[in-house]
Amino acid sequence: MKTALITGIAGQDGSYLAELLLEKGYEVHGIVRRIAIEDTQHKLKNIYHILDRIQLHVASLDNVLSMIKIVKDLVPDECYHLAASSFVSYSFEDEISILNNNVNNTHYLLAALREFAPACRIYFAGTSEMFGNVAASPQDESTPFNPRSIYGISKMASYHLVRNYREQYGLFACTGILYNHESARRGYEFVTRKIVSSAVKIKLGLQKTLSLGNLDAYRDWGYAPDYVKAMWMMLQGEFPDDFVVATGETHSVREFVELVFSSLDLDYRNHVRVDPQFFRPTEKVQLCGNPAKIVKTLGWERTVPFAEIIRSMVDAELARYSNQREQQAE
Repeated sequence: MKTALITGIAGQDGSYLAELLLEKGYEVHGIVRRIAIEDTQHKLKNIYHILDRIQLHVASLDNVLSMIKIVKDLVPDECYHLAASSFVSYSFEDEISILNNNVNNTHYLLAALREFAPACRIYFAGTSEMFGNVAASPQDESTPFNPRSIYGISKMASYHLVRNYREQYGLFACTGILYNHESARRGYEFVTRKIVSSAVKIKLGLQKTLSLGNLDAYRDWGYAPDYVKAMWMMLQGEFPDDFVVATGETHSVREFVELVFSSLDLDYRNHVRVDPQFFRPTEKVQLCGNPAKIVKTLGWERTVPFAEIIRSMVDAELARYSNQREQQAE
């Protein structure tokens, strides 16, 4: 039986990955903060249904001694490093925190694995934000990085750390450069979940309007479980490498909004307000990924189309409110 260690196991991707690995017969371990253990029903809601099938370790990724102890005790066969500070902020303090946390956490984990589990296969969660302000679209593995956010910069630095450990020390370490991917488990801090949640509230009479930024911004949106499978496939390959994971097509925020509201028999134009404070700097070239390499090399494929992803998110949100009402009525 293979042993897998997942950082960020309680998030959208971590929870789907844990389920996938359990299905494949792995012994699954995850790293969580103590605050999550103290409130499992809420902080660990994405993995609450499998808590009895996985093993959690309370630790802080920014404590190198914690990383060494866990890696030394487990000696995992595979490690998936998904955890990262990703919130958007423009304060100096938050920028320092994001940069230090993301780079140091990756470095500590790599160092611990190199020393105590050198045969472990490692996946690092990269992001399309490493490309940033690009000159051409679509982007692939040869496209130069030009990040325009502290988050993107921290991920790019971590990408080079992973590559260095692969080339200098011989670790089987891969980076997945993932574009936007959604599901019913997407956090409320993301605009896609904000749109779905607000639309459902409007439908139920709990909210009147939704304020958004640029409706004509475009994104390459995929389905989270498909992208999690890509992570696993990378570590089953013959050689370690880096791969873009994307759909190769883009949709506007307006199209996303229209599909969400229309699935609830609503006209978004009656409820959505454009607020300039939510605008991001205009992108000259669209971020759209070319997944040809992972498709050809590993046989990966997307399985859920854009409209179906949205439908599943809306259905799940409606079910949540229905369950809440039933619980309140009891």
